[in-house]
Amino acid sequence: MKKLAALGIPVALQNLLTTTASMVDTMMVAPLGELSVGALGLCAQFSSLMFSGYWGFVGGGMLFIAQYWGAGDDDGIDRSYGMTLACMMTVATVFGCLAAFAPEAVMGLYTDKREIQRIGVQYLRIVGAAYILQVFSVAMSSLLRSTERVRIPMAASVASVGTNIFLNWVFIYGHLGAPAMGIRGAALATTCAAGVNVLAVYLMGRAVKYPYLFHFRAHFRWTGQQLKTYFVKCFPILCNEVLIGVGNMVINVTLGRQPEQVIAALAVFRTLEGLIIGFFAGFSSAASVLVGTCVGAGELDTAFERAKRLVYLCSGFILTVGLAVLALRRPILTGMSLSGASYTAGVRLLSIYIAVSVIRMGNWIQNDTYRASGDAVTGTVLEIVFMYFMVLPCVLASGFWLKLPYWAIFLCCYIDEPIRYVLMQRHLYSGKWIRPVTEQGIAALPAFRTGRGK
Repeated sequence: MKKLAALGIPVALQNLLTTTASMVDTMMVAPLGELSVGALGLCAQFSSLMFSGYWGFVGGGMLFIAQYWGAGDDDGIDRSYGMTLACMMTVATVFGCLAAFAPEAVMGLYTDKREIQRIGVQYLRIVGAAYILQVFSVAMSSLLRSTERVRIPMAASVASVGTNIFLNWVFIYGHLGAPAMGIRGAALATTCAAGVNVLAVYLMGRAVKYPYLFHFRAHFRWTGQQLKTYFVKCFPILCNEVLIGVGNMVINVTLGRQPEQVIAALAVFRTLEGLIIGFFAGFSSAASVLVGTCVGAGELDTAFERAKRLVYLCSGFILTVGLAVLALRRPILTGMSLSGASYTAGVRLLSIYIAVSVIRMGNWIQNDTYRASGDAVTGTVLEIVFMYFMVLPCVLASGFWLKLPYWAIFLCCYIDEPIRYVLMQRHLYSGKWIRPVTEQGIAALPAFRTGRGK
């Protein structure tokens, strides 16, 4: 509990700060109208697709870094971070260019509402530069978290969120002599805040003499075999994130054909979903580091016992947070400019999500734990198979063929979660997800397997 809190709370607070910035963006854009709120939400879905594109490399990088950290292998940490950084920045550059130079195509994909498209294009043209800075800061933060240095990313997020809120006030409405830029002001504030985040991590890393961020030459000293090993482990995670991201895009395209009030409610819901996930992801990240470090150090029985306890503990945390958000739904939703039909839609979406969140997040933490322990395949296969053979057919049929209400379409997004939970639990108790990449872990594996009768 002490270790989980020491690692998880700062990461959870950092994620909550980031999500709070998104909430503030939505609340400060809300006076511009529901169309602006809806456009901002759809732009956020594009950045979520980018997240899916690079998060596979984050997961793979944390797998290696956490285990090398447990084994005390500095060279392994440097190489793993360098490979992760190079892959992530490639993804960020592609999405940044799409946002800056082809925003019409991006918005046309997510909605058929012309006015929402027009507003979203203005936002994307500016925020494309922020994507590159944001992904760079995520790469640095993942390195720090994997080596149990969680306070620097949290402090940098405080500086970034404060900058974002202040500059939103300046640029959106034209204070302190600045022109009133509306939605473009929100994009400019986001870009400046992303730059502050990168600078803050760099300066604080220098101040505390944290070594791994600054071993620039060592970051890119890879052999062909090391790169192959990295991609072999990352490939299943990358496939998982990309294919799930594409699946979620299809879901968002389906929901983006609903009335404007529902689109606005969805935009607000996605912000609140980020709040819940942000809190949970801190503990999930901490749990995966705690388990992965034990695997790398060869303490496989400890890793197994930790994993079992952490899954249920983190699920309890997410239930607590979800119920708190649901209890505060009225001031939160009205504060984000939802009223009438859009408010009703927001309450329904939030209620459905809270009902399934414990099972959904249980699946998430088990998958993260498997990845940090070397098993990047099991969770990936289950998630992709159920997404493409159960969830997407149901969503598309309910939205385009049966023409069901938006809440029924939304409910179809989660119909696979209980089934996957049962299968993930069986795999958890089998212990087959422990697959070390370090010498210490590999040496301890036969005794672990023998002890469990495998």
